[in-house]
Amino acid sequence: MDARQLEYFLAIVEHGGFSKAAAALHVAQPSLSQAMANLEADLGVALFHRVGRGVVLSEAGAELLEPSRRVLRDMTAVRDTAAALSGLHGGTVEVATMPSPGIEPLTTLVQRFAERYPAVTVSTQAAFTPDEVVSMVRSGACELGLLGSASPVAVSGLDVLQVEDQPFVVVAAPQPHGPIRDDMAIRPDELAGQKLIASRPGSLMRSIVDEITAGGSGTGIVTVVDHRTSILPLVLSGVGVAVLPSSWTWLARRCGAVVAPIEHTAHLHVAMVSLPAHLTPAARAFLALTTSLARQRAQKK
Repeated sequence: MDARQLEYFLAIVEHGGFSKAAAALHVAQPSLSQAMANLEADLGVALFHRVGRGVVLSEAGAELLEPSRRVLRDMTAVRDTAAALSGLHGGTVEVATMPSPGIEPLTTLVQRFAERYPAVTVSTQAAFTPDEVVSMVRSGACELGLLGSASPVAVSGLDVLQVEDQPFVVVAAPQPHGPIRDDMAIRPDELAGQKLIASRPGSLMRSIVDEITAGGSGTGIVTVVDHRTSILPLVLSGVGVAVLPSSWTWLARRCGAVVAPIEHTAHLHVAMVSLPAHLTPAARAFLALTTSLARQRAQKK
């Protein structure tokens, strides 16, 4: 077994088949097939089930995923360490992130990281629940994960860094004579008659919206969106108002919206999760910057 075989194995999984993996790796498909046949022979198990013209990962193949990712990442860490005795000069740090933490604190973290380590790429992958973030970090798909939850998280087997708490705010198009004024706190009952833009059930954002609409007074949901990127355009076009974590404040105001804090609101607890070991130098550096940012924001409370 060698690292090349593991790289080929992961490419087949990630690209969904031999032909696409061969194209992505710039190798001939027969060479890729032979490498996998040799690996399966060495291990004594089938890693894929051939189904028609495609392949499906076997149970043994699924068990090999995480160790393969760790082996390749550890080898990358060795190369990075050898090349980075005087600093980071390349590589990639992989971060899984939920939508709201993906706006902030991710923006600040990437900005600071890029200034300090311009030769290192930050690669982010989308996740929509804390469980998805945790799963991506556990499996080795990403080294680090940014998540937001209704209460502080504690995850067995992972290191958890509490980064910040984000209160919820109301984001609206400018309303000269309306109840929503920029930077003026508003009570939920003052949203009477407003149409709300909401996410699907299951998120903390949606639970706050449901509490507001349960109060009656003509407040209702005008549209439900899956993609958070749709929210600000809908708000600015006058479709309705939105309840969002305060991480959206800077972007919303830059786009011309007004942002009002909600009195006595819940908070989104933002944390970074990571494996206790197996971090590349780039990931360790990114985690160190996150720790520094968490301390700074804790001091401002």
